[in-house]
Amino acid sequence: MTAVTDEDHGKGKSRGDSGEKPDGAKGGREDGRWDDGLIARRAAAAAARDADEPVPVLAPAADDDAEPQVEAYAPAVGPLPARLDALRELVGLSRARLDRDTLAEAGRVLDEAAARQRLSSRHTVVAVAGATGSGKSTLFNALAGAPISDTGLRRPTTSQPIACSWTDGAAGLLDRLAVPGRLRRRPHPGPAAFDEALQGLVLVDLPDHDSAATEHRDQVDRVLALVDAVIWVVDPEKYADAVLHERYLRPLAGHAEVTFVVLNQTDRLPGEAADLVLDDLRRLLDEDGIALGEHGEPGATVMSLSALTGDGVPELREMIGRFVSDRTAATRRLSADVDAAAARLRKVYVAQGRPGLGERAREEFADRLAEAVGAAAAGQAAEREWRRNASRACGTPWLRLWRWYENRGLPGSLDRLGQALTPPEEELTARQRVEQAVRIVADDAADGLPGPWAQAVREAAFTGAQGLPEALDELAVKAGAPGAAKRGGGTETGKGKSAVDRLGGRPPKPPRPKWWPAAVLAQASMTLLQIFGGLWLVGQIIGVLEPGLVTPALIMLGGVVGGPLVEWACAAAIRGPARRYGQDAERRLREAAAGCGRARVLDPVAAELVRYREVRERYVTVTEFSTTGR
Repeated sequence: MTAVTDEDHGKGKSRGDSGEKPDGAKGGREDGRWDDGLIARRAAAAAARDADEPVPVLAPAADDDAEPQVEAYAPAVGPLPARLDALRELVGLSRARLDRDTLAEAGRVLDEAAARQRLSSRHTVVAVAGATGSGKSTLFNALAGAPISDTGLRRPTTSQPIACSWTDGAAGLLDRLAVPGRLRRRPHPGPAAFDEALQGLVLVDLPDHDSAATEHRDQVDRVLALVDAVIWVVDPEKYADAVLHERYLRPLAGHAEVTFVVLNQTDRLPGEAADLVLDDLRRLLDEDGIALGEHGEPGATVMSLSALTGDGVPELREMIGRFVSDRTAATRRLSADVDAAAARLRKVYVAQGRPGLGERAREEFADRLAEAVGAAAAGQAAEREWRRNASRACGTPWLRLWRWYENRGLPGSLDRLGQALTPPEEELTARQRVEQAVRIVADDAADGLPGPWAQAVREAAFTGAQGLPEALDELAVKAGAPGAAKRGGGTETGKGKSAVDRLGGRPPKPPRPKWWPAAVLAQASMTLLQIFGGLWLVGQIIGVLEPGLVTPALIMLGGVVGGPLVEWACAAAIRGPARRYGQDAERRLREAAAGCGRARVLDPVAAELVRYREVRERYVTVTEFSTTGR
């Protein structure tokens, strides 16, 4: 709040010394006597007694410091409190995601709403604004019923806001507007002062909004942001001024319900020219997006009058009286401010479409991680391992010996497990696959989100993905996936251990089915038959046993033929279990990779989406009861 300083008084004194009247000094008489304030009234009374003339009745100045005034406060009703609470929560939840400049206007609206709600609710502050020479000060005086504000040919005539309060209790409101105490007035005793409908009105005459003095324009902008309503005074020459429409009316289009647009100086227009100008003014206001209150609809009040001749002033006073007696102007103004703040925030809260992570995106992410970790290859390796174990257990000894001879010293054997290194390009490819999977799921989750929230979702995904390739490699190592031990040899998760150390040798062998012992016994029986038949034949050849080749030959042939038959039957029997075992191994590794990706990437992304939906609900609450349709 701006207080009246010694410098202000000094300025007023210097203006008085220079022969010019200070702001609001229209109450001074032409005979030079000062008629404003308690001292002036006493001096006037004394002079009247000396001259044996009656004491003039003067409009008392608002002396807010003379005695304390109690300002009535009534809690706001309707949707405004809920909207303000939602906006406050919205700003609080968004501080970590949105920059300060984006939330600045919403914070200002909250501060001004709190300040206004602490002050009198039975007063309505209405500003009279206009361009140079539009006659706003003349209209201000006509409404007040006394020449309070200076009027004349000198420009600018009004250099500081001048206030006229119809009732007591408006000191806090005027302090908020930084109206000096010396510029606070009361209406002249008369019909205007005692009009019941105007009780609670605080009328403020503003400097010219197109003044050449920058400080005057700054004061207009400051006060317009704080008053409950505004009366824009335009004249036939400047009603289409681009500065008025582009800088004030168009940005404040959402405040139509607390806006009056008055075409003044109609006495200068001949015939039907006033109606033509008024229609053109309505057209311009419609282009500005200002809803016009016609046919009982809510919107801005547009009318024509002549403040100089008084034509139309009573009608305006009557409209203002109904507006003030309703006592909803402050609530309407704050609600319109909330609408404007919400409209500015729309681009950072309203998404295009329905963003989020669907089941398809989650499944595709799990598939990509499974591909990166080699789940399919791990399943195939598990199936081959099952078949290999079955062949070892159920195969003939001679075939197993031959296979051992073929496989000894090959790169896939255990003695070379820690020696064979994965080419660097293969390791990079696996890492790139993980990064690509994270990037795709982050883009899917952020698709359609407003910029700041999309960035937050991507940051959550990329932050959670740090260390994900190493974690997936560790899962592959534990599962014994082909090449996983080699890929994990140099990762951070491996802590420098070799692949064989982390594996503890080969991965655990698949469990054997219950029929394997019988198959092994049958194969052993076939082998024994071969050996028995062979020994029998040898004994007959060397003469130890009686000759008779048929029986031992048949026994030996039965063993030779039965062994492969048992092996073939076992191979046919293990196809289904081996396939199921491989699929189960692939599923376990896939689920482990998906769980790791979900914990590190999907859950943080989902948390960001939940936070966005939460602030989106607050934003919906802010805009749900919009009075401007924004």
